[in-house]
Amino acid sequence: MTRSIDELLTNTVACNTREDLERKLKAGRPLRVKLGVDPSSADLHIGHSVVLRHMRRLQDLGHQAVFIIGQATAMVGDPSGKNAMRPQLTREDVAANAQTYFDQARLILDMDAVEVVYNSSWFDEMGFMDAIRLGGLMTVARMMERDTFEKRYKAGEAIGIHEFFYPLMQGRDSVEVKADIELGGTDQTFNLLVGRDLMREAGLEPQVCLTLPLLRGLDGTQKMSKSLGNAIGLTDPPRDMFGKAMSLPDELMEEWYKLVTDVPAADAAAAIAASPRDAKVDLARRIVATYHGDEAGASAVEEFERIFRQKGLPDEIPESELPGDMVDDDGVWIIRVLTHLGMAASASAARRLVKEGGVRVDGERVNDEQARVAPGTESLVQVGKRRFHRVTVPAR
Repeated sequence: MTRSIDELLTNTVACNTREDLERKLKAGRPLRVKLGVDPSSADLHIGHSVVLRHMRRLQDLGHQAVFIIGQATAMVGDPSGKNAMRPQLTREDVAANAQTYFDQARLILDMDAVEVVYNSSWFDEMGFMDAIRLGGLMTVARMMERDTFEKRYKAGEAIGIHEFFYPLMQGRDSVEVKADIELGGTDQTFNLLVGRDLMREAGLEPQVCLTLPLLRGLDGTQKMSKSLGNAIGLTDPPRDMFGKAMSLPDELMEEWYKLVTDVPAADAAAAIAASPRDAKVDLARRIVATYHGDEAGASAVEEFERIFRQKGLPDEIPESELPGDMVDDDGVWIIRVLTHLGMAASASAARRLVKEGGVRVDGERVNDEQARVAPGTESLVQVGKRRFHRVTVPAR
């Protein structure tokens, strides 16, 4: 029993409650482990993998994974951790994003053994008075205990009445699927606990709430988010995935080893202490191998060694020929080259790259933002340490 509980609680931040978990395990049956996801975007990143990996761990222990697609809740918008109202998605948005979620979650979960349900299947059947009765299960005072609501209220930020329904809807999901355990990040603690309350109200044994850490992103401070540009996508190409992982601040390596790999904590700490650079290469390789296979992980390391330590070039470099109307007698302005190739988001960003010494043409650093690439030439343009593009400038 102790061993089983310890495995269930690996890497968790909190368990509400251990006593309930012990009681459920004593029943000697597979537990129903709920994970609710609102497909608010089409892509998953390795921050999402922390909870997904824990669900897979519970699958491997013989428990039943229950994946709730929040078709109804996504149209309300989860207020967790937000200082403003989230946009409400359409049913079509959710359906399109959900398919991508399935495809990407399969990289971690045994989706063939996952019970998948849409919460619209019960919320679509509810009438207005059913919603009123659901709202009657929560007081405003209790709802305002949620830190995000409290902060927004004190700051004078708008809070929509519909936002109060989100935790109640998530809790109702637990009632409908008769969850034994619900998983979520620490930002979901309030919602998970509401599920316990609603299950008691329905005469059911309350679920156990297991919360997991929020993975900090590549910036080293904020939780991973694609919108913040600090994320590694589960479907990023191996080279991009490896390169991003290598940009991770050293102080986050132990956290990442713990949450996104199966390396024992003592082994990770020893590797980092021996050589932070080698440990980071190993971490990046493991991340690539998890989502692209061992061969891709090994290839990413070989390419890294060649480019950064042996001053070589990547195996694959994109090639483009610039349009003739971009070329004048002196060639093409380097700023236009960078923006046209997508190596800089804007002209101002391109100027900043040049000013910071981050641009090279044929291996030579470009120091003048007025520099031009000559007509009738083929040049290798490089931004930073790992972005290359071979560009042909037509002759006049």
